[in-house]
Amino acid sequence: MRACYPNIMWRKAITAAETTATLPVLPPRLGGDSSLFLDLDGTLVDLIDRPDEVRADAELRATLLAVHRRLEGRLAIVSGRSLAQLDEILGAAAQELGLSGSHGTEYRWQGVEESPARPAALDAAREEFVKFAAAHDAVLLEDKSFGVALHYRVFPQIESEAQALANQLSRELGLFLQEGKMMVELRPGGHDKGGAIRHLMGKPDLGGSTPVFVGDDVTDEHGFEAAAAMGGYGILVGTPRYSAAHYNLSNPDAVRNWLEELLS
Repeated sequence: MRACYPNIMWRKAITAAETTATLPVLPPRLGGDSSLFLDLDGTLVDLIDRPDEVRADAELRATLLAVHRRLEGRLAIVSGRSLAQLDEILGAAAQELGLSGSHGTEYRWQGVEESPARPAALDAAREEFVKFAAAHDAVLLEDKSFGVALHYRVFPQIESEAQALANQLSRELGLFLQEGKMMVELRPGGHDKGGAIRHLMGKPDLGGSTPVFVGDDVTDEHGFEAAAAMGGYGILVGTPRYSAAHYNLSNPDAVRNWLEELLS
């Protein structure tokens, strides 16, 4: 049985030995009774130095819409990005797909949006992150509806300083610290991608279906766990490691090929 680690403890639980863990490399062909939940960055599109420049190409948008139709609407993007960012990245396709943004804090399903009030603590955290980014030219500030993040992919030497600041603000402001690949984010607590999948599986159109979640980062582990708990499975994208996922795909291109198999 796989152990379950809460929140950012997943990252701390991955030892050098566990990073070489293997998973079956070929997920099963997606069944017609499935509900499909897809992370975005690192799963459908490659991670890049400037996350603000990510855009889905026309082929990806077309594939997502075709799979959405094949599954009779049971497809949603489940991302740490805000809904506004997903709209920008996915273009017109975002209006047809189900969306969960900001790590399960906000949703759009069949045109209806759900979200709580933005906590004032995020504005205070943003002020401090702005100062930090201004002092380090290679650090990118990402401002979201329900989160604020620092990306330091092009300046990894700053990781310890960025993490120290985020830890301090998390304690002082009562915000949740979310770690990702070369980034730290502060956001409201009580939300994660597992909660997003459970919330979306409660929609009438998804009732009785089998949840499948595809993601790449430690932020996706709660999603893998939720899918498995509801009789489905997770697919880890990237280098195999200790994970609650059951299968592995090597990169976003492999994910696209797997999706296209459903259409063949």
